[in-house]
Amino acid sequence: MVSNVFVGYDTREDIAFQVCEFSIKRFNTNVNVTPLVQHELRQKKIYWREVDKLASTEFTFTRFLVPHLMNFKGWALFIDCDIVFLEDVNNLFSLADDRYAVMCVKHEFNPKPGLKMDGQVQTVYPRKNWSSVVLWNCSHPSNEKVTVDSVNNPNFDGAYFHRFTWLKDEEIGELPCDWNWLVGWYKKDDGIPRAIHYTEGGPWFKNYRNCEFNQDWKKCLQEMMEK
Repeated sequence: MVSNVFVGYDTREDIAFQVCEFSIKRFNTNVNVTPLVQHELRQKKIYWREVDKLASTEFTFTRFLVPHLMNFKGWALFIDCDIVFLEDVNNLFSLADDRYAVMCVKHEFNPKPGLKMDGQVQTVYPRKNWSSVVLWNCSHPSNEKVTVDSVNNPNFDGAYFHRFTWLKDEEIGELPCDWNWLVGWYKKDDGIPRAIHYTEGGPWFKNYRNCEFNQDWKKCLQEMMEK
């Protein structure tokens, strides 16, 4: 059975997407990796929101189109592009539990206000980074509320979606932090890094060349270039 992974794509971080995709397929080629490219989704008439000046990435809202793109059937994974997998993504899919509408790492992530990555503002809000790795149960009845129209409705802001407001708390399953290991946040005693998330900036940015876990990303880049 082929696993479906949707990756948030940002034109400013194309190399991050390429390395992310490679990190997945180096362990398992039987995975469909689909970049969520905003201008392509606009051309297909399934995304038409006005550009949000507060959005730190081009996929702030497009990630919530995953159930629609899956025809509200089966399981799919959404991930930010600034992630590198250290093992087979199917080990993450094996944690899927039909009791839940979504599953994610329930971080208690409270970064200091300021700038991150390429000068983007670091916004702080409840359930921050929960939506950066989401195992979607696209068949779950509660996810029928996440339609193309709702994703494009300006009355539903980022907080509504990123906090999974359309769901009851008991419909949000929990994944171990191993699968969304926030660089600079989690420590060795917290678990085993299986998917490293360079949430505040990765080695493809000049100011983060030597960040924690930079060697894992650079090694993956090198392997990709040698293919």
